[in-house]
Amino acid sequence: MVLKHSSSSPSLEEEHRPRAIQQRLDSARQHSYLGDAVLGGIDGCVTTFAVVAGVAGGGLPAVVALILGFANLLADGFSMAVGNYQGTKAQREYVDKVRRMEEQHIDRVPEGEREEIRQIFARKGFEGQVLDEVVDTITNDRRLWVETMLTEEHGLQVESPSPLRAASVTFLAFLLIGVIPLLAFLVPGLAPLQTFLVSSVMTAVAFFLVGLAKGRMLEQSMLRGGVETLLTGGAAAALAFGVGWWLRQAFDLGMA
Repeated sequence: MVLKHSSSSPSLEEEHRPRAIQQRLDSARQHSYLGDAVLGGIDGCVTTFAVVAGVAGGGLPAVVALILGFANLLADGFSMAVGNYQGTKAQREYVDKVRRMEEQHIDRVPEGEREEIRQIFARKGFEGQVLDEVVDTITNDRRLWVETMLTEEHGLQVESPSPLRAASVTFLAFLLIGVIPLLAFLVPGLAPLQTFLVSSVMTAVAFFLVGLAKGRMLEQSMLRGGVETLLTGGAAAALAFGVGWWLRQAFDLGMA
């Protein structure tokens, strides 16, 4: 069977031409913030709709959903962005620390560092004159030498994402997707049940679309990603609704 490529996508041969390979390798060094956006969007939508479902289950007025929803949206979104900022910043600082350490090692024990390079590539199958040439090529370029030690010895990424950009993308996605469950409560004239149903449908669509984006990012089935995210968000909403309903029943029984 011969696999055919669509006219809109490059063929396998085109993707492996020198120019295409160079562009792909260059882009691989640039961090993608799609993961931050997907994570922020899913968490924002789950968190806000959990508030909406809890309010609906508890039989509370719509204004309570709006107040708690928007307060939770901003506070949790900011908290998540700060957490992402701190985590990304810590990772970048750790890479810089290891980089400085390797530079010091090269200055103090250059032959020992050359031996590390030799053993790293000997384990990859290089030997003899070829291995000597590889070691010489790498150790003659100080930047390449350090970066090779970072990736091969310590398993670190040379290029680190921007903490501020990662946090901003997370916060923005959290707000944009997380506000969707609250939009129905801004529509006048809807009965409480109608408001909750409209919010549920809008949220389900948001979950599914975010899941599609996640599936594409991971190069997996987009449909599977959409369904998985929808089920995850639905489970969180059902849990929140059940807690609200249970507390309402307990409160009513306690007042009887």
